[in-house]
Amino acid sequence: MKKLLGFAIGTFLFIACNNSGSPKENEAKSNADSLMNEVMEGHNVGMSKMSKLNEAQKKVQHAIDSLSKLPMEQRKNSTAYKMQLDSILDRLKYANYAMDRWMEEFNMDSASNNEEMRFKYLESEKIKIAKVNEAMLSSLQKADSLLKQKP
Repeated sequence: MKKLLGFAIGTFLFIACNNSGSPKENEAKSNADSLMNEVMEGHNVGMSKMSKLNEAQKKVQHAIDSLSKLPMEQRKNSTAYKMQLDSILDRLKYANYAMDRWMEEFNMDSASNNEEMRFKYLESEKIKIAKVNEAMLSSLQKADSLLKQKP
């Protein structure tokens, strides 16, 4: 086992030291790698909010269901609040959908043979995942604020 580990480390060092790419190629790969790390960090931030997003959807749906069980007069008085709940539920669902869609469409290996195209692709993906995270965070904040209100 120790021999295998030693061989693996030695091979890694040999490959790392014998990188025959030009300095410009290495810089491009380095920039693309850094950008990939930023994209993946954005993904990780979003994924860490998924359970909160699902929990918030359940709480908002429960509040909507509770309002529908109120007597007619109280339901009429809480119409504006119900509309706000419906709106935030839609926003929460959209944020969940946006993250799922981004993950389905993201291609880690896109343009791996063309560093310039890869860099452009990763730049656009960084913007997309930032928008997804903003949708998630703003809808969570709005849901939390709304659920603290009383109709």
